[in-house]
Amino acid sequence: MDSRVTPGSANAFVAADWVREAQQRVEQALSDWVPAITPADLGVAMRYAVMGGGKRLRPLLVLAACMAVRGNHDAALRAACAVELIHAYSLVHDDLPCMDNDVLRRGKPTAHVQFGEARALLAGDALQALAFELLTPPEGVPPAMQAELCRLLARAAGAHGMAGGQAIDLASVGRALGQGQLSEMHRLKTGALLQASVLMGAACGAVDVRARQALAQYGAALGLAFQVVDDVLDCTQDSATLGKTAGKDAACGKPTFVSLMGLEGARAHAQELLDEARQVLRTSGLVETQALVALAEMVVERQH
Repeated sequence: MDSRVTPGSANAFVAADWVREAQQRVEQALSDWVPAITPADLGVAMRYAVMGGGKRLRPLLVLAACMAVRGNHDAALRAACAVELIHAYSLVHDDLPCMDNDVLRRGKPTAHVQFGEARALLAGDALQALAFELLTPPEGVPPAMQAELCRLLARAAGAHGMAGGQAIDLASVGRALGQGQLSEMHRLKTGALLQASVLMGAACGAVDVRARQALAQYGAALGLAFQVVDDVLDCTQDSATLGKTAGKDAACGKPTFVSLMGLEGARAHAQELLDEARQVLRTSGLVETQALVALAEMVVERQH
């Protein structure tokens, strides 16, 4: 992430600097927009679920795609925070006893351990609603852009995206899945929201059909690569490094890319997906894709 890429201007693009500055913008915006004062202190649980942890990969993808299409930066920041709120709500609900029943997330107790199941459930509900509130401000974002951002996020989060993938995941415990079935599950469960992050960033500007298709392919490849690497890390790193319970999928009898392909096979597959992501960006016709390339590399090369 310290490599330099020259974008054809006097200033070199430094990936680490861009990521740090973008993360700071997102952190400040989330702190400003996620309420602390709410009825019955629900905001405390909401902020616990959102603040002080996470790579902010989805917001970074929104901002990077917006940069690539030279879009509306104010709209992109709202979209970046909205997609992170959906991600945070999904983690709160996934960790509940009725779902994955986990006690550790981002190195601290999960929301239901900290606040009880009922308050955690409501905090997740409230974060989901807040995401769409952020996308629909009274001014500053054109109505047509608001509608498209809401459409992309709702579809990625719903039955044909994240929620549908989670349903398949729960139904697949103890079942033998082929690589195609496993990829399809994760295309929905994890990949849909990552791909939507890219497309939401693109929706903040004007983009032609070729560029949009390339960005969609990039998002799909990156989304699957993220899960492949997650499966690798789940069996090679400890809980302290990951910030969540290591080895839980294998212990629960869930199929993974490592269980299907072996450790080295899964690592090679992640590299293939990274190469695919780079290649489609080269065919996009977009000039400022340095941040998108850097984020794909970060996903595959990460250690937690």
